[in-house]
Amino acid sequence: MKHSKETEDASDLLVIVWTSGDIYVAERMVFMYAHAAVTKSFFKQTVLIIWGPSAKLAAENLKLQQKLKAMQSDGLQIKACITCAKEYNVHDELKDLGFEVKAMGKTLTGYLKNNARILTF
Repeated sequence: MKHSKETEDASDLLVIVWTSGDIYVAERMVFMYAHAAVTKSFFKQTVLIIWGPSAKLAAENLKLQQKLKAMQSDGLQIKACITCAKEYNVHDELKDLGFEVKAMGKTLTGYLKNNARILTF
């Protein structure tokens, strides 16, 4: 497998795969840890992947959008699964929020093969 800049030195990379459509899981776990990981430099790089039902929640909830944008401003990289975004009909909304919307299967596989730290919620 070719190494991309995205998966280079993945040992100090945290990838949070957020799949839950539950707002309380988002607010009370995913966002709390993701934001702390970025602001307290737990890892050199932290990426949040929006996948599954979380795509719909992120696209429709203004409060969560504000939190996501604030975390992004603090250095959190936010990506979203394009297939999920299209299935939930929220592709444009996620893209307009400034999130990278693309195929995530190959991306996640690269992270896994390069020993990134993966959390799934």
